[in-house]
Amino acid sequence: MMKIGLVSISDRASAGIYQDEGLPALKAWLEQTVTTPMTFVEALIADTQAEIEATLKRLVDDEGCSLVLTTGGTGPAIRDVTPEATLAVADKEMPGFGEQMRQISLYYVPTAILSRQVAVIRGQSLIVNLPGRPKAIAETLGGVRGENNEVIVHGIFSAIPYCLDLIGAPFMETDPAHCQAFRPKKK
Repeated sequence: MMKIGLVSISDRASAGIYQDEGLPALKAWLEQTVTTPMTFVEALIADTQAEIEATLKRLVDDEGCSLVLTTGGTGPAIRDVTPEATLAVADKEMPGFGEQMRQISLYYVPTAILSRQVAVIRGQSLIVNLPGRPKAIAETLGGVRGENNEVIVHGIFSAIPYCLDLIGAPFMETDPAHCQAFRPKKK
């Protein structure tokens, strides 16, 4: 059973000022894409570095999540500290994820250059910062598709199952109609 941590980072949503959209968007996308049995550990927290760090550590070290996806707090605003918190708990940085997320988002909006998403390895877990808007979450994970549903720009989720393999996490499969997981062909 794959255990996945989902973290929505928002001062206002965590205070109940408005309803969080990040956790439902993440969960819906994963349920549509991942065919491996999985459970979710969810957290809705404020934009404070100490709370983000503590939550990420708890999800990986105590809850045993092999994959942790965060949403929110990755822009240039003063309260946006998700990347700093994520890097603070990292064993290794995975810069290709951030580069690809910005490439995907630039296909849609020129302000994607303001995004600071990062991905890291902590132990045998992959932690990835995603954008805050549900539409951007789906685009980043799934990539850019053409009129005939052909892949124009690969989404980051295509690489996540193989990354999990490489770090010793449980095996994950995806529905190829929604997102083809890439793994090198065996010789």
